[in-house]
Amino acid sequence: MAFDDDKLFKKGLPIRRAVLGAEYVDASMAKADDFMMAFQRITTSWAWGMAWGDPTLDRKTRSIINLAMLTALGKIPEVKLHVKGALANGVTVDEIRATLSHAAAYCGIPAALDAFKATHEVLLAEGAIKPKPEKPAKKPKAAPKAVASPKKVAAARKLAPKAQK
Repeated sequence: MAFDDDKLFKKGLPIRRAVLGAEYVDASMAKADDFMMAFQRITTSWAWGMAWGDPTLDRKTRSIINLAMLTALGKIPEVKLHVKGALANGVTVDEIRATLSHAAAYCGIPAALDAFKATHEVLLAEGAIKPKPEKPAKKPKAAPKAVASPKKVAAARKLAPKAQK
């Protein structure tokens, strides 16, 4: 199957680069051989030129939708990629959390757990959230001092040699 829609490709490439990062997109294009370039053209034309290029929804809304759909599909590598895109499109950490929570209610806890973990990893790496401070190591408690009972103290005194005067 040959697919070549230059108009959509040219429309989609700058959108794809803006959302996913030019470095990522350029590297994907550069390493694609003839076989994989067919997919690069399809995804750039259809997903980015046609879907993302439709002005009806803004990029922030599209990012939120993508995170929910990718969570539902269990496509964790794509979740990670689109979390970066969502941040670039102005989606806040709270909005990302709410999106994944909403997906949990409709897609199930296992799918959402995977998405939450992957998203957390990306948010930390991107500096969007700070790691939880580690608790300082607790100092080991000293062993309690042995306390002799009054009877043992009295017995020990009887056995101890009397101090010479």
